[in-house]
Amino acid sequence: MKRTETDSLGTVEIDANRYWGPQTERARRLFRIGTERFPTGLIRAIGLQKQAAAEANLALGELPRAVAAPIVTAAREVAEGKLDTEFPLPVWQTGSGTQTNMNANEVIANRANEMLGQPLGTRSPIHPNDHVNRGQSSNDSFPTVMHIAAAEAVRFLTIPGLRALADALTRRAAAWESIVKIGRTHMMDAVPITLGQEFAAWARQVTLGIERLQDTMPRLLSVPQGGTAVGTGLNRHPDFDTVFCERLSALTGLDFTANPNKFEGMGAHDVFVELSGMLNTVAVSLNKVGNDIRLLGSGPRAGIGELLVPEDGLSSSIMPGKTNATQSEALTMVCAQVMGNHMAVTLGGAQSFLELNVFKPVIIHNVLQSTRLLADACESFATNMVDRLEPNFDRIAENLAKSTMLVTALNPHIGYDNAVRIAKTALADNTTLKEAAEKLALVTAVDFERWVHPEKMVRPGDMLAST
Repeated sequence: MKRTETDSLGTVEIDANRYWGPQTERARRLFRIGTERFPTGLIRAIGLQKQAAAEANLALGELPRAVAAPIVTAAREVAEGKLDTEFPLPVWQTGSGTQTNMNANEVIANRANEMLGQPLGTRSPIHPNDHVNRGQSSNDSFPTVMHIAAAEAVRFLTIPGLRALADALTRRAAAWESIVKIGRTHMMDAVPITLGQEFAAWARQVTLGIERLQDTMPRLLSVPQGGTAVGTGLNRHPDFDTVFCERLSALTGLDFTANPNKFEGMGAHDVFVELSGMLNTVAVSLNKVGNDIRLLGSGPRAGIGELLVPEDGLSSSIMPGKTNATQSEALTMVCAQVMGNHMAVTLGGAQSFLELNVFKPVIIHNVLQSTRLLADACESFATNMVDRLEPNFDRIAENLAKSTMLVTALNPHIGYDNAVRIAKTALADNTTLKEAAEKLALVTAVDFERWVHPEKMVRPGDMLAST
């Protein structure tokens, strides 16, 4: 069944049971582009923004309680996800997000009117523009929604996901601090380190990623609501922006503040470029973690093989019993996507002309995808990879014992040039360093045993204290 509604462009037919109105229906038909839709986190943010706006307008006497109360209830339903299916529009629409803002106005107005016993489409007693959108414009409301959605995603999704991974890596670092192994630089053998030191480095990278994201929060929590059309605040109560932020903070538990310069908050979205840059940095860090663990677990017999990658039951379709580092591959693919998203956000941020940035939907689409992907990938990698890894003690000991870079411990005793001769001789003759040293009569067996201790080469001063 259909219902017919009329707007400034004429009549339009809408499915009778849909809460959206003519503006949404026209946009739905006009923007048939792709399959990308805004995630539920953004729809929740729309509900929060409209609820806070209605509560602020009620407190300031801009809306009577009989109108504000059902708007608040309907907006709360949007925030709770009860009306997600009523937001059909694609990401690819007007760059201000106007269609999605009007979608919200129409859905909330229709649902509020329904609660008051009115049929859908009446626009009375609650009007989508006059009441739901009171004191607002798409130009300040949609970017505020962007701030809400991104702030909640960072605080409640991405940071907890990163913290779970950092904690898992830290636990491994502590447990494996005494496992001495060969280090590698330029993908070649280097001097010894501990397995714990490797994991501690990765944990530090992830922890710094958390700090970087936290550093962006004050700017992310500063919202442009109250600027209305161009930043001047036309048609809104003078105190609307501050009261709005008070209500929004109460709804979210986050300390939102009114941007002191609405023109900046609407005309530029530098904070999202900044946030995306931090997410991009996190992706670079995680890409190293995923690749390093994949390399150290390569094999199990023809690779480095110093870590035992957990069997996840996902074997090759042709090679029986093969175990692959699937979690590393998933994590690094996520990293690649986040890096690509950052390019899109950067280009979107650059599309700021005079009083308005006109790439808002694509900016927030990519930012929210990055926050979600990183959160999920970190949780998965922590649980299904890091927590299940085991050291391959035999391979670690074998690789350490045959490394010629242990010769570095002899530098203070016989000089760099003589140490080079020992290393090259051991490689040429396929012998141990000790045998090469004795053959060249540069170090006695007794001195070699006294000076070359891998476990004392992993911290500054340990070797000097043993001589």
